[in-house]
Amino acid sequence: MLKWVRRRYLDVLGSIYIYNEHRGYTAIDRVLEAVRVRSPGDTDLIAAIEQHRADERAHYVMFRRWFELQGRMPLAVDRTFGHIDRFIEIMFRTRIDQLDTQAIIDDDRQFEKLCRVIALTEQRGYRQVEILLNHRLVKSDPVLMKIFRVIKKDEPSHWAPYEGWLRKHGKREPKWWERRIDTFIHSELLFLKLPVLFLNPFIGRRTDWADSGEAQAKPATAPAAA
Repeated sequence: MLKWVRRRYLDVLGSIYIYNEHRGYTAIDRVLEAVRVRSPGDTDLIAAIEQHRADERAHYVMFRRWFELQGRMPLAVDRTFGHIDRFIEIMFRTRIDQLDTQAIIDDDRQFEKLCRVIALTEQRGYRQVEILLNHRLVKSDPVLMKIFRVIKKDEPSHWAPYEGWLRKHGKREPKWWERRIDTFIHSELLFLKLPVLFLNPFIGRRTDWADSGEAQAKPATAPAAA
């Protein structure tokens, strides 16, 4: 029984993470589009966001390899389990895929709102990884532990450029209600959605990889087990 619980928990955890990492780097493509048009001369900001995108992509590939080593596909989770998906939907009243990039380019208020959403999401991710690195079931998987250590190392550089842009342009920090939304989304996932997914025997698995068809869809090697 304990073995099944461990395997199921890690399966659910990995499936949620691989979805969010893929959603992360594909959503950042929209941010890069906006920044390159808004501030083509801000090469430092553009480079920092490009690195953020590259890191999210690398994290996705590590989770993909983790599943491949086990000979199974991730569970077929969707935007219901995406932190950034929910945050964007609440703050912008639209899905990420329907976000009007041009409107964000043209409106400072929209762009600064996007920066705050991304920064809060990345900070949440860092705190969650710290918790997972001390989780008994996660610690039982050496490869997964190494993946989360990589994510923890990368994460601080991910919110820095967005906070930096806000400070540089005299924009405000997130207010209490924005932080409350972030907390609500995380709690909803942790205490409602994750248990339902864990207990749902009917959830299927993906039949293809989320990055199938992408030009860079070449799996990388996952961190080796200790």
